[in-house]
Amino acid sequence: MNGETNKLIVPISIIVAGALIALGIYFSGQGNTDGGKVKKGGAQGIIEDTLGEPDQPEIVVKPVTAADHIRGSIDAKVKIVEYSDTECPFCKRYHGTLKQIFDEYGSSDKVAWVYRHFPLDMHKKAPKEAEATECANEVGGKEAFWKYIDLLYATTNGNDSLDLAELPKMAEKVGLDVNAFNTCLNSGKYAAKINEAKTDGFNAGARGTPYTVLIVQNGRKTETVPLVDSEGNGLGALQYPALKKIIDKLLAQ
Repeated sequence: MNGETNKLIVPISIIVAGALIALGIYFSGQGNTDGGKVKKGGAQGIIEDTLGEPDQPEIVVKPVTAADHIRGSIDAKVKIVEYSDTECPFCKRYHGTLKQIFDEYGSSDKVAWVYRHFPLDMHKKAPKEAEATECANEVGGKEAFWKYIDLLYATTNGNDSLDLAELPKMAEKVGLDVNAFNTCLNSGKYAAKINEAKTDGFNAGARGTPYTVLIVQNGRKTETVPLVDSEGNGLGALQYPALKKIIDKLLAQ
């Protein structure tokens, strides 16, 4: 009986190993998108020193422009580009971390925070909430966008727990014209923009949230560095000490 079992184990092991290799090749391919591969050295060297050497995916990150939601100076040496989902519990925690980072560095114009939408398919309410933040921006401008999204993250517990009826109430709390806000939100005028943002995020390497890319300016040289692990997966909601260590090293360049 043992001899027969051993005869079966060998070919089965070969099949399993082959399947695992095939899956590895398949999933490693999923992490690549069209674009230039991030080069080693410079800011990337600092990330490697801090987090270990990551296997950088090939990505395309849209340049930061005045059309972005920016907290801080567009000319900051380090721009933290966050791809986020308002119903992601980890994004809720990370939002607090980035507020802490910005409170420490933002006033010096050394660090800026750029928020980009990446609502996940699993969170059905997140796209409408993202539209609501765009309506807050339309009705009240940049300051209103940040007040609104701060309140939204403070209010929801994530995983589609927020009642969408709260969206106009939050608009009122941050001082917006509620009628104008509702007209904007009910029109669905920003739905296409949110879908485009998801595509942009995917091209930038986002597969989950929160996902972060650092854009580092050294003189005339600009480096784009995604915060990923050794397999090219986003590091998610980094805690404040880890992110601060990276920021400090980049600013000291």
